[in-house]
Amino acid sequence: PTTLEAYGAVSRQCAEEMAKGALAHAQVDLAVSITGIAGPTGGTPEKPVGLVHFAAASRSGHLIAYEGRYGDVGRTQVRRLSLLQALAMLSELAEKEHR
Repeated sequence: PTTLEAYGAVSRQCAEEMAKGALAHAQVDLAVSITGIAGPTGGTPEKPVGLVHFAAASRSGHLIAYEGRYGDVGRTQVRRLSLLQALAMLSELAEKEHR
């Protein structure tokens, strides 16, 4: 609740807490989270449609975050690009785990 109040649901901080929370509540070694505004509505000047925050975390403590600004390209396209980014982050994190 503190993070949501301070930064909002669409924020790096929220994405990081979501990924860490998934690790804490699931029997997994890697987790990824996505929070954003896919549109067509819901954007503001500070957080426009197409803004997406990602975080990927590992049980060993690695954490990576990314901010995507895809623009108002349509809900389906924002979701597709977000999926690709999330998979890329999981792949990057998996590689870090095996080094």
